[in-house]
Parts: sequence; C-alpha cells; structure tokens
Amino acid sequence: MTRTARRTRRPLQMAVGGAAALLILSACSSSGTDSSAKPDSSGPGKLSGEVTVFAAASLKESFTTLGRQFEKDHPGTKVTFSFGGSDSLAASITGGAPADVFASASPSTMKIVTDAGDASGTPATFVRNELEIATLPGNPGKISSLEDLTKAGRKVVLCDREVPCGAAAQRALDASGLELTPVSYEQDVKAALTKVELKEADAAVVYKTDVRAAGDKVEGVEFPESADAVNDYPIALLKDAGNTEAAEAFIALVKSAEGQKVLSGAGFLKP
Repeated sequence: MTRTARRTRRPLQMAVGGAAALLILSACSSSGTDSSAKPDSSGPGKLSGEVTVFAAASLKESFTTLGRQFEKDHPGTKVTFSFGGSDSLAASITGGAPADVFASASPSTMKIVTDAGDASGTPATFVRNELEIATLPGNPGKISSLEDLTKAGRKVVLCDREVPCGAAAQRALDASGLELTPVSYEQDVKAALTKVELKEADAAVVYKTDVRAAGDKVEGVEFPESADAVNDYPIALLKDAGNTEAAEAFIALVKSAEGQKVLSGAGFLKP
C-alpha cells in the first residue's frame, strides 16, 4: 500500500469514528430524557385516596393481606374494609352506605345489589368456598359426619339462613335428608365459629377457609354433602364508587395471579 493511500484512509477512519461517537452521545441524551420523564399516567403512581370494600366475613384474612399489598404497590392509597354477613352488607349498600367494592359470598346476595341498580357492570366470580364442620380441638364429641350433628344433646351452631354460609348448610342438610335444630343462628360465619372457640357449642357448620384461619382453636371435619353446597363468590364495582380507578385496581388485584395465590392459600377454590 502506498503512502498516499494511508493518508487517505486515516481521515476516513476518523470521520467514521466521529459519527459513531455522535450516535452514542445522541442515544445517551435520549436515554437521559426518558429516565427523567414523568411516570406513565396509567402506572401505579396515579392511584391515591381511600378504597372502601364491603366483603363477606369469610374473606377477612385474605382480603386484609391483599389490602396491605395494594397499599404497598400504590403509595398514597388506603383500603378500608367492612366485613360481615353478605346479606347485611348488601342491605347497607342498597340503603345508601358509601362503598366502592362489594365482594359477596353468594350470587343471591350480590343480586340484591345488582337488582337495586347499585353495581357498575357485571359482577365476576373470583373464588368458590366449601363447607366443613368445625369442632372443638381434638374432636371430643367424635363427630365424623353431618348426621352426627343431629344426635340428641349435641350443641350445634349454624349461620342464619339468610347468610350465604347458612343457606349453604341448609342445602347440604337437604341433600342428605337430615333435619337439624341448632342452639343458635349467627349473623355471619365468624360469629358461628366463635361459639365453638369459646366452647359454647360442640360444633358449627362453617366454611373450610374459616376452619383453616382459626388454626388450632378448632378442628375441621369434612363431609361429602358439602359438594352439594359450594358457594360462588362474586365481586363488583359499585355504581356510586367515590374512587373508581383505585377500586378497579383493587378488583384487578383480587382476580390476578398474585391475588388468587393468596386466596388459594387461605383454602378458597378456584372459580
């Protein structure tokens, strides 16, 4: 190669190198602009304020966990819960109680709200729940079936028939052809379970999830008739929600893989 050729290539190499450097500087400048840009308005940063959720008593443990996760994922939000019997909650909503989300333990109690025109859109089933007999620890009464609850002198508690867990228990009894007169009817599943925990009753027919949540305070007894009384749990955004965007985001969390993992861990069945 001649000396002239070498002199010609050197300026060309410098030109190419300079162009590459300009491209790199341009890319860095562009990247810097993106990193300093405001978060996407559709991201979690835009959510704020309080979300009021009315939910069936059996959802207390799992929804409380999801509420904490929601607040962590969306700083500036607060999830406030009202847990109780689904029928009472539905009556409160139709009576004008302010709430953003309703999660019911049965389609029939959700229907109270939808029929009144207080739900926005179509409710979605997000979990299902099955019944179990809760007995004292160690099962001193040797209860092994639904029929055992009908024995004379046995103190049994049921949820009120207007409450989803009570309606489900009645369906199970009807399916088995059994009649049972409880010592009391309770307004929600937690109240029924508490009667056993306090040794005021020998047994209660409650949800499997509540037996699990009670830990060693009670012992669970499965019975085949429970398959005839599985409850679907629907969730809905309410028409007069004061914080629609955050409410929709909470519902999305409940239905997400993350939410379903929490619910499955609590003993709920997939929808």
